[in-house]
Amino acid sequence: MATQISSAAFRTESKIPTHMRAAVYRGINDMRVETVPVPRIGPGELLIKVATCGVCGTDLKKIHVGSHSAPRIFGHEMAGVVAAVGEGVTRYALGDRVMTFHHVPCGECYYCRKHTPAQCPLYKKTGVTAGFEPSGGGFAEYIRVMDFVVAGGGVVPIPDDVPFEQAAFVEPLNTVLKGVKMLHLASDDTVLVIGQGPIGLMHAALARRAGARVLTSDLFPERHAIAANFGLREPIHAGTENVVERVLAATEGRGADAVILAVGGTSLIRTAMDAVRPGGKVMLFAQTQHGEATFDPAAVCVDEKTLLGSYSSSFPLLGEVTGLVFGGYRDGFDLTQLISHRFPLEEAVEAIDVASNPQATSMKIMIEPVPGAGVERGG
Repeated sequence: MATQISSAAFRTESKIPTHMRAAVYRGINDMRVETVPVPRIGPGELLIKVATCGVCGTDLKKIHVGSHSAPRIFGHEMAGVVAAVGEGVTRYALGDRVMTFHHVPCGECYYCRKHTPAQCPLYKKTGVTAGFEPSGGGFAEYIRVMDFVVAGGGVVPIPDDVPFEQAAFVEPLNTVLKGVKMLHLASDDTVLVIGQGPIGLMHAALARRAGARVLTSDLFPERHAIAANFGLREPIHAGTENVVERVLAATEGRGADAVILAVGGTSLIRTAMDAVRPGGKVMLFAQTQHGEATFDPAAVCVDEKTLLGSYSSSFPLLGEVTGLVFGGYRDGFDLTQLISHRFPLEEAVEAIDVASNPQATSMKIMIEPVPGAGVERGG
């Protein structure tokens, strides 16, 4: 468990400053820590002082690919304290410890009715900003949460005994649980998870909690050691072992019932398709960039292998997710074990560089506007 520290350095401020520090995206691979205005809030909105924010792979892709215009302030895996409350807000008060999603579905449109809320037009609208075009804003000292996110249940209270950095996993764990649920795993299923970074490891842990046997594949033995803390003890060392052969040997030659590809790019799609059994499912999770990929169409038609994808979160799962994150912190599902680096906001550029170049010793990277605040609890 994370160590509790004094909360004296992170009280709600009686006076909000006019300016703050933020890591600003200025163009492809161009991140700068700058002084920017603290965002102002309107009716129905909240201002949150950020305690911690995780660096997500989607943040990195936006920074390196240039898919979004500059300037922007990214970061969306965040938790902190309510610092100001807009007119008409009654569910939240100054000093409340909260995490926030950066977008919410409407719950009424065609896509919401068809249970694909990530395609909802409102969901595609980012409703949290630290300035400039709304882009999450967690790489800053303060964020403005817009009225439709507040009204739509996108701000989640954090229990006093749960540290901020555990709560910051609510959003990414929601996206993972959504994908695992789509596989409809049975207790006699064998699942292969390719990639044991933070997202892949969470996939593996949730598949195991669903009752499946789980094999994990990664290039770094150090990541398998972390996975073992979550009960994942059937590692495949992808740098020295043939992943497909190992899976076939473990399943009487059939292949896995499901394969989760938690590594970006397209190079491992064929490996995933080869490792899954006839009639099995391959879940693409990290393939968020458009492009082309090659696979055997007969594997889908003749072998009846299903290729499917999952993207972003599902709000109907929020209660189950918060139970896993908040209750799990008390019963051993401590996601802070995935954190390898914590950087102060002034070193955000270095944090993004470390996250962009994964090493054996790097897992989840956190940026803390107030150093040490991520491990704080209430009370």
